[in-house]
Amino acid sequence: MPRLDRLPEAQRTSLLAHESIENESAPWTPLAKPLADARLALVTTAGLHVRGAAPFTGGHQGYRAIPNDTPLANIMLSHTSIGFDRSDVQRDLNVAFPLDRLRELVAAGELGSLATTHYAFLGAQRTYDGILKESGPEVARALKADGVDVVLLTGV
Repeated sequence: MPRLDRLPEAQRTSLLAHESIENESAPWTPLAKPLADARLALVTTAGLHVRGAAPFTGGHQGYRAIPNDTPLANIMLSHTSIGFDRSDVQRDLNVAFPLDRLRELVAAGELGSLATTHYAFLGAQRTYDGILKESGPEVARALKADGVDVVLLTGV
């Protein structure tokens, strides 16, 4: 977990001045079925991509699709920032993208199924227009079309 007191003064000041989005109109929606019957998708802001796909670059507001059957060894971390330590994620991707753990829950009957595709965005954005107006709604439509009941949102 990054600590602001460990950052250079200029970066700390910049981060503290950064406006965050508050969505007070999003309704609480309780899960209508037990997790054992639910379909779950992972969505992350960890800037992950499948090996061979284009990595994220600074400020990119699109997304990367990660097929459910992708081995974790083929998922790469392209999000870089001096604001966090990536070493734990590099040792075990499940820290930020717990796909192996979710597969175990499905195998144990604790979780119904996993989405066909999971999605990654790049965190540490300065603006959000592209995500709010384009890539976010596009991913939401894809998740709905895949019959997803629950999204587990992760990041680094």
